[in-house]
Amino acid sequence: MSIKGKAWKYGDDVNTDVIFPGKYTYTITDPKEMAIHALEDLDSKFAKEVKKEDIIVAGRNFGCGSSREQAATCLKYAGVGAIVAKSFSRIFFRNAINQGLPLVQCKEAAENISSGELIEINFEKGKLSCKKGVFDFPPLPESVLGILNDGGLIPHTRKILKIEKGE
Repeated sequence: MSIKGKAWKYGDDVNTDVIFPGKYTYTITDPKEMAIHALEDLDSKFAKEVKKEDIIVAGRNFGCGSSREQAATCLKYAGVGAIVAKSFSRIFFRNAINQGLPLVQCKEAAENISSGELIEINFEKGKLSCKKGVFDFPPLPESVLGILNDGGLIPHTRKILKIEKGE
């Protein structure tokens, strides 16, 4: 599984309230509508200009704050192909994987990627290529790749149950 996209670079402690504004938490339930508001308080151009498979690059503690799932959901439906960061909030990490949104924790890559540059990520090999070189990260485990390839935890679970039932 590989992707190639433009980097959108942000700093440390990008919290879930910035990723998906809390004022919409109980009023917007459609994931496509959530995507329209992705990162609107941090980068007003993001939701309008992000392309399929573009990659967010961030500093430390990406996704900190509340445990709201909408933060991962809005980014996935906006077309984000992956997020590369120095580190992630534990709850955001799980929510993103559940949504089928790949995450790469690689401090060196996050420090060396510039906003707007084209980067490529191979999740199975654990390789990220950018202008300043190729950076290694731990390849994603087969179980996580299965969830990502199936589009998230719910479709993956449905697929597994069908296999077990012989459908």
